[in-house]
Amino acid sequence: MESVRVGVIGLGNMGSHHARYLRAGKIKGATLGAICDVDAPKLAKFATETGVPAFKTHQELLASKTCDAIIIAVPHYFHVPIALDAFAANTHVMSEKPIAVSVKAARQVNEAYKKYPHLKFGIMFQARTSPMYQKVRELVTQGELGEIRRVTWIATSWFRTWSYYASGGWRATWQGEGGGILINQCPHNLDMIQWALGGLMPKRVTAVGAVGKTHPIEVEDEMSAILEYANGATGHFICTTGEAPGTNRLEIAADHGKLVIEDGKIIFHRTRKSVQEINKTSKDSFANVESWKCEIPHGGGNESHEVVTQRWVDVIRENRQNSDLYAEGTEGVHGLELGNAMMMAGLTRKAVELPVDGEAYDRFIEEMHRTYGGRKTLQTADAQVDMAASFHR
Repeated sequence: MESVRVGVIGLGNMGSHHARYLRAGKIKGATLGAICDVDAPKLAKFATETGVPAFKTHQELLASKTCDAIIIAVPHYFHVPIALDAFAANTHVMSEKPIAVSVKAARQVNEAYKKYPHLKFGIMFQARTSPMYQKVRELVTQGELGEIRRVTWIATSWFRTWSYYASGGWRATWQGEGGGILINQCPHNLDMIQWALGGLMPKRVTAVGAVGKTHPIEVEDEMSAILEYANGATGHFICTTGEAPGTNRLEIAADHGKLVIEDGKIIFHRTRKSVQEINKTSKDSFANVESWKCEIPHGGGNESHEVVTQRWVDVIRENRQNSDLYAEGTEGVHGLELGNAMMMAGLTRKAVELPVDGEAYDRFIEEMHRTYGGRKTLQTADAQVDMAASFHR
């Protein structure tokens, strides 16, 4: 294929970004084929700006045959039905994160994709383009650290104001977004915490979470989870949108030392010998484990949406394997399953076993909507202060 015509479905913050860089010719071998949004004034504005066909529904765009591929950038619950319709229309798909709201829906789209292996199905996990996280994955998967014993991610640098949650009616609602920080801010962290570890997933999750702890919203804005792995390793994942200054620190402790990833650096505290071997054989009750502190070079550079899109377009044009993508769409289920497990464990205060029971999670979401639905009181930023007292009463 000489040039891939890409349609963008959804013209919010991310969709408009995708549309503009495609229109500007920043993706080699691709053009902006069409745009789609249910917001008529916004659609008209972008149609004038881009000069490409504009459609109010994704069905109309797919039926028009103006595009070979689409980027899905709409509210979360619509990701799966649009992807399914695109597959049926023989159209390549790149989905913004998350791949779905629930693990059941993610498994549904993965099962459907099996019927269309010729299509290229990706998810926008641009964090995987980061040389820093690529280096972490390399160190882990090539055995430099030895067996993983602990992974801890303090991901509290997601501070959001009340104005942020007032910026869209679908935000921070069970019906519109399907959750809060875990489904909105942290999908990249949740993808990284398993991808960078070579696909290591826990077997059990316990957690403590809070709905609307620091914002007048109906979904969770804080979560602290403990992950239990089959080899006895322990994980921790801590996130909030109500803390400042925040922290973004990932620690991976293993048999040959510890990695600390923070402030764009990878620091390796490398032990000369196996920690477990010293533990078992040393005659010294208080042995001082010799270690070397070194900074691991990783080439620098920032993660990029455009890089993910360029790889996807290249794979389409050259008809390469879907596995050549930075992130296959089918891989979106892994981080989502972690988030689902944390959400259910944190808000029910009950442990969740993995694989997550998809039916049970859907029932849980329905219960959260019945219990908290409508609690989001932020309609405009101007009304914030007036509503604070009544919300926290």
